[in-house]
Amino acid sequence: MTQLSAADENIIAICRHWLEQAVIGLNLCPFARKPYNLNRLRFTLSHARHLDAFLELLEQEILLLLQTPATAIETTLVIEPQLFADFDGFLDVVTLAEQVLQDVHANGTIQIAPFHPQFQFADEAQNDITNYTNRSPYPILHLIRESSIDQAVAAFPDAASIYERNKALLRQMGTEGWAKLGIEYPLRKQQ
Repeated sequence: MTQLSAADENIIAICRHWLEQAVIGLNLCPFARKPYNLNRLRFTLSHARHLDAFLELLEQEILLLLQTPATAIETTLVIEPQLFADFDGFLDVVTLAEQVLQDVHANGTIQIAPFHPQFQFADEAQNDITNYTNRSPYPILHLIRESSIDQAVAAFPDAASIYERNKALLRQMGTEGWAKLGIEYPLRKQQ
């Protein structure tokens, strides 16, 4: 196992804090707590210098997930701290990532959920607080097993209401409440 650098450990710690405080802490995703608490959530940090290298890493992570029992790795966060700072460009990467899923025949087995520091829903203004449900410290592609989603939906039958509940919660919190979570957005500081 490769030793992480202090910089790598810091990036993962920032993402872990976001996950603990927002995703799990606010229950934005009611399905995240269990794999996290069971230590079945993998953090993978990309060191890609270009898109092709990132897509190769993504393919490796998808294959690893396919070849590993869910009792060992249930889900993976692929973090890219250097590329894709622009949200519109990131959306193009998500499309390419979906193609990688098809190329390795993982459609219907694995889903990709995108997170980005500048995430913006198509029907929301850029500064709308509800965008923070999908705003992460760095660009992240979350690889999720379809079987895990099916189990979670069975345990939480009104899964469709999660989106609306999250929007209402964030509107109630406002930007001041979100700021109290102490989530860092390092890419914004670099711009």
